[in-house]
Amino acid sequence: MENNEITMAAGGGVKWRFPAVHPEGRKFAAIAAAITALIFILGWPWLGWPMVGVTIWVLAFFRDPVRATPRDDALVIAPADGLVTLIQQVPPPREMAGPQGLGEEPMVRVSIFMSVFDVHINRTPISGTVKSVVYISGKFINADLDKASEDNERQHILVERDDGVRIGFTQIAGLVARRIVPFVKPGDIVAAGQRIGLIRFGSRVDVYLPAGTMPKVVLGQRTVAGETVIARLGDGQGLAGVLQ
Repeated sequence: MENNEITMAAGGGVKWRFPAVHPEGRKFAAIAAAITALIFILGWPWLGWPMVGVTIWVLAFFRDPVRATPRDDALVIAPADGLVTLIQQVPPPREMAGPQGLGEEPMVRVSIFMSVFDVHINRTPISGTVKSVVYISGKFINADLDKASEDNERQHILVERDDGVRIGFTQIAGLVARRIVPFVKPGDIVAAGQRIGLIRFGSRVDVYLPAGTMPKVVLGQRTVAGETVIARLGDGQGLAGVLQ
């Protein structure tokens, strides 16, 4: 296990502990802490205490909790923590379309928006082989908007199972985000729920479901990366929900 936020306790249960901070974020936390210390040394506590809050926020932003991923080859697992903001039928992105990708027919896209308070480590929805990783530079408009899928900086990842089923998902930068950091490359073998990358400071992840598969999440629902089941492959029965 990559970190030990959840550890075995006496009696065979699990024990909670604070999440680790991903190495990608430690340098930002160190910079914030150094600036905070300097401000206090200069005798500006009125500015130093807000910077203490900023340092704590940076540590929290890059937290990397352990997740318990259900083991079932038919499940599509949420790749991101956040809010389900869009469920639409759309053509696949051209970078993942075609016979070697997701095809040309419209498919259901589930969009998960991550605020600056959510965990920003992203995970793969299924097990398989990473077939392609395509980075596209772009704008930094609000990631909650539909057009962010086509206009913003983004990274498309296509994963293929041993039986040929393919799932595509896209990391999309937002208003504040300025870098998408990949952890995988084409040819890598990944397990469902495995960490595949992160997006700095607010963003969105789109998941494209295969034909005949409907989402098991509803608009306004919160998902947990690596844990929440967003679909069952081949299950065409969707869900209805209500905000309350």
